Amino acid sequence: MGVGLVPTKAFDFANGEIYVRFQESARGADCFLIQSHTAPINKWIMEQLIMIDALKRASARSITVIIPSYGYARQDKKHRGREPISARLVADLLKTAGAHRILTVDLHTDQIQGFFDGPVDHLSALPVLADYVGAKVDRSKLTIVSPDAGRVRVADRWCDRLDAPLRSCTSGVTRTSPTR
Repeated sequence: MGVGLVPTKAFDFANGEIYVRFQESARGADCFLIQSHTAPINKWIMEQLIMIDALKRASARSITVIIPSYGYARQDKKHRGREPISARLVADLLKTAGAHRILTVDLHTDQIQGFFDGPVDHLSALPVLADYVGAKVDRSKLTIVSPDAGRVRVADRWCDRLDAPLRSCTSGVTRTSPTR
């Protein structure tokens, strides 16, 4: 895009509070804020929320939040009473902070897109990753393994892409010849 990163001053106060200040004007700008939600997840989510708020208060024209790994995505529904739907809470926090659009990769489930009141671009890394893996391994010796029953559908898409058999660790599901 021919645009560099904006110089940013960010640090933690002694009590753990996060401070952020962009050192260039964002007034009237289309801003793209990239932050993955990795460990320590709560710190990075909070830092992102503070950055979104700083851009909103700096009169940015638009704020597109890019989240390669969306935190709390696995908590996308209630299994029992008195449980939160934390994926929805994170979506609400991003909107409240001032995000106009969300761009994310490989959400735990597609239903999370419905948690956002604004536009969401949900990208899939599978084509790029599967092509990379396929170029690095002997495909005749490759088996795709699903970590749990909930991810069998995703593993099945890997099988289709790599022309490999499927095996599930927990459910015993086996597909020996890929279907097209």
